[in-house]
Amino acid sequence: MSAVTPTPGYQSRIAESAIDTALSAVGAVVIEGPRACGKTWTARQFARSEVLFDGSDEQRMAFAVDPARTLDGDVPRLLDEWHLVPGVWNAMRRACDDRRDKGIFLLTGSAIPPDDITRHSGAGRVRRVRMRTMTLAESGRSTCEVPLSALLTGHEVSATKPDIPFEEIVEIAVNGGWPGLIDLPPAAAQENLVAYLDEIARTDVALVDRAHRDPRGVSTLMRSFARNVSTEAGMSTLARDADLDRTTVKAYLEALERLFVAERVPAWQPRLRSRVPLRQAPKRVFVDPSLAAAALEAGPDRLRNEVGYFGCIFENLVMRDLMVYAEANGCGSHHYRDKTGLEADAIIQRRSDGAWIAVEVRLGGAEAVDAAAASLKRVEAAVDTSFVGPPAKLLVITSTGYGYERPDGVSVAPVTSLAP
Repeated sequence: MSAVTPTPGYQSRIAESAIDTALSAVGAVVIEGPRACGKTWTARQFARSEVLFDGSDEQRMAFAVDPARTLDGDVPRLLDEWHLVPGVWNAMRRACDDRRDKGIFLLTGSAIPPDDITRHSGAGRVRRVRMRTMTLAESGRSTCEVPLSALLTGHEVSATKPDIPFEEIVEIAVNGGWPGLIDLPPAAAQENLVAYLDEIARTDVALVDRAHRDPRGVSTLMRSFARNVSTEAGMSTLARDADLDRTTVKAYLEALERLFVAERVPAWQPRLRSRVPLRQAPKRVFVDPSLAAAALEAGPDRLRNEVGYFGCIFENLVMRDLMVYAEANGCGSHHYRDKTGLEADAIIQRRSDGAWIAVEVRLGGAEAVDAAAASLKRVEAAVDTSFVGPPAKLLVITSTGYGYERPDGVSVAPVTSLAP
């Protein structure tokens, strides 16, 4: 199955390939991701009929009266924001069983329903595709000279110096990869994102787990999350910083993950040459770096003056792009840190054969790149490569500059050169 004629103005998304493959394999495909990341627009490139449950009460009422008729239409049939209407999942699942065909339904959802038993009852009938906000490759801000697929085979890195200066990288991070905000002035984009976070705090968090939540507490936690973004800050740290108890922080974080606003980057667990214990805490990031800036209402000028903190937001931007590119290559995304403090900001490992690359993220500067390269070499030496195999690539990702191979075997590439 392939996409129908693209909508005028539509920008192609990396997830399309996974959607196309899934539609050919199962009865229903669920596209999951944060609100406003482009799920519906992408789904419409494949769908031949649709039901928009988020549009009006009319569709919800029609489903309540006659579920079968609501689900009937040209296939793939798009069921947009399906989680808003109780019963859609089970009705869809029964329809898949009855029709015994492929590519019947496309479902989009910006929240994971609290009833996980129902949600996970689609085994064999349903495949899920994760969408995030637009990467630099998708928004046309990457030269795509350094594809992850090539890095995983050890291909040498070479990239021209990007036309995008550091000052513009800051603005790109503030706007984020939201399709409707990419081309807005940063101040206007951030105003929209502040309102987005306010709506999450006031309404979405309470709806997703069907429990009363204090909007002020949720907003306070998101500010704490933003201050600690791209770190391994645990529940206790966030609770102290936000002046909330651990139980409340845990509930709020789980709700933000259900809304695809917050993500965990799990710790990598290779076999080591030594007995140094590995840390197991996940690294926490926003689904888009702009949310960290919006939570603190930090615009481009402030972030340029607080370069140390912007480094954390920049790492969030890099992780977003890497996670999208990794999934397109059948890879998992991790971070590495041992008890001595030795770390790699990202480990990308292919599931099929275990091929892996280790990544350090730096804004730039010769000394910072040298330090990052030395750290990656120590990680390589610490890992038992007789078990996991040698790394396909050790890579330092920067905000600007050329892409090249260093004499020590470490590669350097600007984020604006990366691609799947």
